[in-house]
Amino acid sequence: MASLTTKISVKVQPNAGRNEIVSLAEGVWKIKIGAPPEKGKANKELLDFLSEVLNIRKDSLSLVRGLTSHYKTVEVEGLTAAEVSIRLKGYMTK
Repeated sequence: MASLTTKISVKVQPNAGRNEIVSLAEGVWKIKIGAPPEKGKANKELLDFLSEVLNIRKDSLSLVRGLTSHYKTVEVEGLTAAEVSIRLKGYMTK
């Protein structure tokens, strides 16, 4: 049986004062991350933050596109698109 996977598009703003989900526009989540964009630090912190927000294990998340870009695609295992959306919206700051 195939596992349930959902892909989400994110625009990451590194070097922010804190980690937060800012908005959802045209299917892209804007997320601020405190870590700098060097040596994968912002990518790691993004996945750690999403793991906490979505209440899933870190190994259920993978960065499938955009390793060096502000625009990234994250694959989430074990949650439907609706579950992901509800959980992310619950953490939005605006």
